[in-house]
Amino acid sequence: MAEKSLLASGGFLGKSNKLYKFPIKEVKFFNSLLELREKQGFVVISYKLSEETLGVKVKASFFPSIVFVEVGEPVEFEIRPKPFKLSLKGFSLNREEYTEKVIRIKEEIEKGTVYQLNLSTRMDFKLEGSPLDLFLNFFERQPTPYAFFLDLKDFYILSGSMELFLEKKGGLIKSKPIKGTAESENALQNSQKDRAENLMILDMMRNDLSRVAKVGSVKVEEIFKVEKYTTLCQMHSTVVAQTDKDLGEILFNTFPPASVTGAPKKKAVELIDALEPHTRDYYCGCAGFVWNENFTLCVLIRTAFGSGQNLSYYAGSGIVYDSEEEREWEETLSKAKAFWSA
Repeated sequence: MAEKSLLASGGFLGKSNKLYKFPIKEVKFFNSLLELREKQGFVVISYKLSEETLGVKVKASFFPSIVFVEVGEPVEFEIRPKPFKLSLKGFSLNREEYTEKVIRIKEEIEKGTVYQLNLSTRMDFKLEGSPLDLFLNFFERQPTPYAFFLDLKDFYILSGSMELFLEKKGGLIKSKPIKGTAESENALQNSQKDRAENLMILDMMRNDLSRVAKVGSVKVEEIFKVEKYTTLCQMHSTVVAQTDKDLGEILFNTFPPASVTGAPKKKAVELIDALEPHTRDYYCGCAGFVWNENFTLCVLIRTAFGSGQNLSYYAGSGIVYDSEEEREWEETLSKAKAFWSA
């Protein structure tokens, strides 16, 4: 594809996990949620807007804070990836450094600074070939409902997200936070650590939605639901509410997503920025489609972005007091399997 391009999975459209190509009409960049007044299109929101919603300074690079893409009607896209080569250049936090940070987080949990915290590492790669083919291979290996590939020529973003951050249809808003990862469904269902962590994040999401919900309307629909993907299993819960608020006000009260920060959220974001040497940029932000008053936004996990031959993929894990350092590192690597295998 020589032109700017957008491919997205059918999960955004309430369809099966096929890919659809959207013609791009116009691309706009914004620095603040207050500028986001567009009514129809695809939006990508950087984690660095945590500064605006929480008042916490976070590291960031040159990527735009908000990308808004006006699109036309989609057509189904046939998946035919061509060969490419992906070479790992290094980690922002290697095994030893990551496990040391986990120990540090557990010390902060013991002090009561936080109760849970999401720690990530950045994997830097050299790509020989097309980022489109990389994305198509990624999607073939692990189809997910909220996958997308956005190529703006100056930079590109690709994601294999399976996590619904927020979906609004009419007055109903829904969130399905993911917490809990394992290679087998049975191991995940029987993990008290993962259940406790999932419940903690579910409570945070209930609290976030209560700020924009009609009184008494916040309800838990599902709890500890396990879904199996090609390389791993994930646990999610579902919370719903009734709201009459618009996208901007909802994001001001819920962003960044609780599942990729920690509890309490503001203190967790402060500690993440102190512990992680890398910028998160779009990783742990959100992306999706806006249709007038309705929208579907995913959490930007399983996400990579870059320019030319250089790109970075991010993965992390949720740390609680009884986390085992080596196991958390292995969980982090498991989240990169569909994207890259050594």
